[in-house]
Amino acid sequence: MPPMIEARGLVRRFGSVSAVDGVSLHVDAGEVVALLGPSGCGKTTLLRLLAGFERPDAGEVYLEGREVAGAAWVPPERRRIGLVFQDYALFPHLTVAENVAFGLPRAGRERRVGELLTQAGLDGHAGRYPHELSGGQQQRVAVARALAPRPHIVLLDEPWNTIDGYLREALREDVMRTLRAEGVTVVLVTHEREEAFSLADRIVLLREGRVEQVGAADELYYAPVSPWAARFIGDANFLPRAALEDDANRAGVPCGDGRATLMVRPELIELVAHEDAAVGRVVERRFRGHDVLYRVALDDGTHVVSQRPSNELVGVDARVALRFHAAPLPASVHRPQAAPC
Repeated sequence: MPPMIEARGLVRRFGSVSAVDGVSLHVDAGEVVALLGPSGCGKTTLLRLLAGFERPDAGEVYLEGREVAGAAWVPPERRRIGLVFQDYALFPHLTVAENVAFGLPRAGRERRVGELLTQAGLDGHAGRYPHELSGGQQQRVAVARALAPRPHIVLLDEPWNTIDGYLREALREDVMRTLRAEGVTVVLVTHEREEAFSLADRIVLLREGRVEQVGAADELYYAPVSPWAARFIGDANFLPRAALEDDANRAGVPCGDGRATLMVRPELIELVAHEDAAVGRVVERRFRGHDVLYRVALDDGTHVVSQRPSNELVGVDARVALRFHAAPLPASVHRPQAAPC
């Protein structure tokens, strides 16, 4: 069975700039895949290539095994894709029900609209207009409209950008629950690591128009393929293997030529107030509520960052030893074969 979405060697140039530079990827039926990366990395352009709003300068796009871009060309309206944009693109002169019903055939329209409004928690809002809704409610309408014609694929372009932070988490979980209930395949564009981690089955990490790494969240976090990937995904320490005890090597993954360097996540480094065994001094402490970030200056001049629960208190200027905890690598990653970064 072919992938629901497959891109082969996609290239899209704007003048001398390659916004998408040889990207290949596949998305299986029912999968949620996040396109993650910093601004300008090409993720929105890649989404537009999949949707048909951009024509590739090279490469092909296949949807359910059918070529829609490359030697052939299928326009967006014939790709059976649902789309949710940052600004929701609702029709201001139409009611909620009319927005959701837009483009549906008359047969079964009323039942389908009612079904989706109930699923989206919008019962009682059918007769309202977009300007009478909150941002979160407008987004639910946009998702319901995208799902109305029963597409097999839904593309989301940073849809939670305009939602207040305290509402965002609950809203995105509700939206993803609706999408999964419909059984659609989802591609989500985001620049937020936590969003990709919590919502996606797999993450495509993009850098300067190219795929840097593809994998589940724990693979990207604990086994990054490059220093850039390690730092983008989260705080990271890069320590010489020789500086760690043999039994501490399990805390990191190989990084660098000759695998002489290990990447260790801050939460795997525990600070122990033990003057006799101390190897450094706490020079900075940042309380963040649920945890505390410590910066430790080691006696050899190296600086490391440790992330500890907020009930483990170590004062600034305290002399400490370091205790390393094992990195919980996913089963798909074998430590001896971990890609050097």
